[in-house]
Amino acid sequence: MRKELPLSSLRFAVAPMMDWSDRHCRAFHRILTRHATLYTEMVTSAAIIHGARDRLLGFSESEHRVVVQLGGSDPQQLAEAARIAESYGYDEINLNVGCPSDRVQGGNFGACLMQTPMLVAECVAAMTQAVSIPVSVKCRIGVDDQDPEEALDRLADAVVAAGCAALTVHARKAWLKGLSPKENREIPPLDYDRVYRLKQRLGVYPIAINGGIETFEAMTSHLAHVDGVMLGRAAYHNPELLLSVDSLLFNEAAPVEDGFAALEAYFPYIEKCLADGTPLHAMTRHLLGLFQGRPGARAYRRHLATEGVKRDAGLDVLKAAMAHVSREAHRAA
Repeated sequence: MRKELPLSSLRFAVAPMMDWSDRHCRAFHRILTRHATLYTEMVTSAAIIHGARDRLLGFSESEHRVVVQLGGSDPQQLAEAARIAESYGYDEINLNVGCPSDRVQGGNFGACLMQTPMLVAECVAAMTQAVSIPVSVKCRIGVDDQDPEEALDRLADAVVAAGCAALTVHARKAWLKGLSPKENREIPPLDYDRVYRLKQRLGVYPIAINGGIETFEAMTSHLAHVDGVMLGRAAYHNPELLLSVDSLLFNEAAPVEDGFAALEAYFPYIEKCLADGTPLHAMTRHLLGLFQGRPGARAYRRHLATEGVKRDAGLDVLKAAMAHVSREAHRAA
């Protein structure tokens, strides 16, 4: 049976991004927005069952609402991984049916599962029965030579019947051969109208859209047709964009005033992680996109990139990087 998902939780999300949306990134993004739904990087079901679970699944309570994205294609293995993930306190389980990398294809999961919608449905049904939290799916509109009209409908109908709580659709095909993951995010043409048609056909069923969305004007346009929008690289490369999410999409003031205030609010988290032995770079690498277009931003990035990676780097490195921007702001004033 499908677990209901509040539409407000679908309205805006930061996408799961391999090597980027880790716990440190999510902790910082949560400082910028209270209402965005945050996603983990994709974690394979086998890694969760057999690997270092605390490292793979651990997160800060401040991150809620947070979704764990699983990769896999074995229903029983995914069910077990979902049970373990639920025990860590995640708010939702999401199944990856969109990643086109060779490694993912070799494991028979990700975008190649668009070709086997009934298997995806079995996976969703097994996870839904195993946990008390919602199970959702993130997919493409099709792969390779599939007709997106048929492929997306087949997958959607199968997973909806299996109990999928919501569907987030990256509005591009994935080409499993000949294109790299990066090229698969850029070269196949976007087809937002295909996602709109799916929403029209499924009526009240929750649908979110992903792919190539970079501005609030675009988000507003999409939200006239679907229930939610998901941003990936735009939010990562320009995290200050998230400062406007709560006010523009949820009619609530931002948690902090600007990038400087966000970093200061992040200081206690950094200090705790440093005390636990986490290197500074593990956190500051997610901060390089701040202050885009401002005087001193280049010096800020350069300082973090060169000094933040040193073995003994501490919070003073970040403060010194911030000073490059604040000095220029005072000069301009």
